[in-house]
Amino acid sequence: MPARPNEPQASNGEPPLTIEVFVDVVCPWCLLGHARLERVLATLDRPVAVRYRPFLLDPETPPEGTDIPEMLNRKYGPGFRRIWERLEAEARKAGIDLDLSKQARSFPTERAHTLIRHAAGKGTQRALVRDLLHANFIDARNVSDPAVLVDVARPHGFSPEEVTRLTADPDELAATLEEAQQAVAMGVHGVPLFVFGGRVALSGAQPEETLRAAIERASGA
Repeated sequence: MPARPNEPQASNGEPPLTIEVFVDVVCPWCLLGHARLERVLATLDRPVAVRYRPFLLDPETPPEGTDIPEMLNRKYGPGFRRIWERLEAEARKAGIDLDLSKQARSFPTERAHTLIRHAAGKGTQRALVRDLLHANFIDARNVSDPAVLVDVARPHGFSPEEVTRLTADPDELAATLEEAQQAVAMGVHGVPLFVFGGRVALSGAQPEETLRAAIERASGA
């Protein structure tokens, strides 16, 4: 059977190392964490199987979205812009031209996560997560809008009809919400969270060398 896209196969009998990543596509640190992980994976000489798991930063986000500067100002005060500047600088080091002021709203992500869940079976999950993060932060698009999701998911094995069906199906959305709730029940309270081989966990957008060391530990190197 041919390999699916983005799903490395075992070489010389070596099974792929499983990496689980808990994310939300409206989390800027997830944008950086995804980019750093991809840069590390591009240098590996062993197969890996990456699985993205849903986490909802704010399950109560209204359909029209939340005003990000207003929310951060309430939470951190005006100093939140210094956090933005630090994140933007780190993103540039990872090759991302990030301007956090472009995306003023944080939108619900249950629909996006539903597509990510189904992308696993298509072998396109990593690329879809990347493009959803970029759609939100780089292009400042509404990643809850079915029309936007049709556009973003089309290159990753989804027909427009499939996207429309999945993102409007109450049972599919409920399954996504249940998986996100399971993550919280497991103790996941922030993202990104990386779990390597089911035994080494890292929280936050860790530096590339830290991710690489975790892969080595999980591989028994």
